[in-house]
Amino acid sequence: MPDVALPTGNLHTNLPARRQPDEIFEALLTRPGMRIERIVSTGQVTPADEWYDQDTDEWVLLVSGAACLRIDGEGKDRALAPGDWIHLPARCRHRVTWTQADPPTVWLAVHFGG
Repeated sequence: MPDVALPTGNLHTNLPARRQPDEIFEALLTRPGMRIERIVSTGQVTPADEWYDQDTDEWVLLVSGAACLRIDGEGKDRALAPGDWIHLPARCRHRVTWTQADPPTVWLAVHFGG
């Protein structure tokens, strides 16, 4: 195989040193029907009157930090710690109700289907 530049990276590099006004979304790999992204949260939440309601499935892993996620129809938030993951099928309404700000919360999200 010839020498080629293969994409590489580290989910823990280039993290913000302080709270940011918005979450940071970084596409790591995009292919037809699939997108992998790193999301960095520093205290952000989904506004109380809004829900994510996506056309595609999302598999998400909490890499570091901590967060709480609310699934529409459930009576309480789900607390997430490093290593926790969840599969959110397309049209599964959900919202982020809390994220740890310091150190930042790092997510790995895989969007597929649709």
